[in-house]
Amino acid sequence: MRASGAPSRLEPYIIVFTLWLLVFSSASQTMILSPILPRIGDELNIADSVLGTLVSVYSIMVGIFAILAGPVSDKVGRRQILLLGCVTMAVALLLHGFVAGYYSFLAVRTFAGCAGGILSGAAVSYIGDYFPYERRGWATGWVMSGAAFGQIFGIPLGIFMAARWGFRSPFYLFAVTMGLTVFLLFFRVPQPNVQRSEHRLSVGKAASDYMAMLRRPEIAWAACAFFMMFLGVSIFVIYLPTWLERQVGLTGNQIALMFLVGGVANVLTGPNAGKLSDRIGRKGMILMSCVGLSILMVLTTRVVTGPGTAYVFFFLTMVLVAMRISPFSALLTALVPDERRGSLMSLTVALGQLGFALGGAIAGPLYASIGYESNSTLGAASVLIMGLIVWFFVPEPQRKPA
Repeated sequence: MRASGAPSRLEPYIIVFTLWLLVFSSASQTMILSPILPRIGDELNIADSVLGTLVSVYSIMVGIFAILAGPVSDKVGRRQILLLGCVTMAVALLLHGFVAGYYSFLAVRTFAGCAGGILSGAAVSYIGDYFPYERRGWATGWVMSGAAFGQIFGIPLGIFMAARWGFRSPFYLFAVTMGLTVFLLFFRVPQPNVQRSEHRLSVGKAASDYMAMLRRPEIAWAACAFFMMFLGVSIFVIYLPTWLERQVGLTGNQIALMFLVGGVANVLTGPNAGKLSDRIGRKGMILMSCVGLSILMVLTTRVVTGPGTAYVFFFLTMVLVAMRISPFSALLTALVPDERRGSLMSLTVALGQLGFALGGAIAGPLYASIGYESNSTLGAASVLIMGLIVWFFVPEPQRKPA
């Protein structure tokens, strides 16, 4: 796939590892913020009432810069945008060492969100550029498992480091892993030999391209499915730990162990689900996972009665989540030609951030006024709708005969 010369036999595996390390670093630096927010507030004397904005500003900037970065990656090439995003993220993570109060921390998280937006759809887009459709499920499954490894190893290690050496230390750790990603991208990852966009870059042209994509029914339905996926997840997940602690009686350590168990399930399932979808097709797996997940979500308040049932429940939940993510990401890469793939992935990421934000806004009033059962039921409905949209309205390319 190199522009000149034949690729080595190890090149696909080096590419997958590099993108895996990118996802691990980016996801870990995002996930670590929530569990160490109290320590950040104590060390910097930031009021609890505004600590949440350090999380929300990152998501807002990811959504904005994802939209901006998509057309740029289609024009200049995926490798260049990956390098730009990784260098920017490494710098942003190092700048966490200089924060001295709320406003400086808010500025650094804003900068990190810009980097996150640049990177948001680039890894999956690169997979679509480099790997044939019949191998994208395998590659996507391994690359996206980086987030699960972050949940298993990165977050517990980050929490330990924050308690031992201060809240800045985890960001140094993830700056190092992101720096290694930059090194691998620069020296070992080629630019795929695919058609690039020939259109002039401008805000007006990018906006018209996005609107043109959304006028295609299969793109509009796929974007809607992505929105519903994140909407359902946020409605369900945000208040799950609160309900488990206050109503079921789990401790903080038990909830942390539950998420670690879920990360293990994701690691075990994601790559295998992607590989299986390469053989049997994507849509059936997506629908099956959505139906199973919606059933589990509806039954949450009935079956989770203590730590043991919580661990089993969350393990099964993350198995079904992983069964859906890799095939859906691989399916998205085939809906547009090479020169539009970055724009599509960035559009769906931005809509996913919008869905997550909307779900967060809905989840609080539901939990406070009705109870967690309303969150689990509405989240289940959103997940089921996503599966039905994919099954009925998103086409799957014909698989090439073996």
